[in-house]
Amino acid sequence: MVRMFTVTDFQLVLLRRMADHNPDLVEDARHELGVSIADMREANKRWQAMLRSPRARAAASRYRSVLGTPESVTPRGIGDLECEAWLWPVPLWPDLRFEVLVAPNGVAWNEWLVRAPGAPAPEPRTPDDLLPWSCTVDEVAHAFAPARPLEGTAPTRWGLAFTAPDGAGVRREWVAEFTWGLLQRTAVRD
Repeated sequence: MVRMFTVTDFQLVLLRRMADHNPDLVEDARHELGVSIADMREANKRWQAMLRSPRARAAASRYRSVLGTPESVTPRGIGDLECEAWLWPVPLWPDLRFEVLVAPNGVAWNEWLVRAPGAPAPEPRTPDDLLPWSCTVDEVAHAFAPARPLEGTAPTRWGLAFTAPDGAGVRREWVAEFTWGLLQRTAVRD
């Protein structure tokens, strides 16, 4: 009997990748979900099997099958490219939505967490305001413009480089690291 992949399982997949940077936050979230470490490993194993299966669905179809009908579908233009932004609620982060940008041919271009429409967005003013899980990629990029994108260390990871004063007022180069679009850590760039 094949067990359905649930929204809770999907949240565990998101958490599994975040555990590399913030194991304490992930542990708290896992307890909030009422699941064990073994449950988290099993959910990730099943997700990876879905991705690598010879009968694997395209990403857009996979997210619909796991998360259901999107809460909203909005046309979006990115330069000359037209797509749709599909948004789903994520119970662990009620002020966020999981966003998949879908091309007209059904291909998913990007998959990450974003601020929910209408939810209050943080307004970080200094790097000290950038606490783990407090901001999305877009929010940090706008707060510290002109931020420059950096290649991530895995498909679900992104980075931003920006210049801002440290606690002593000295302008320094900083790096913010994200997993699934959610801030994980910030550090002075070497």
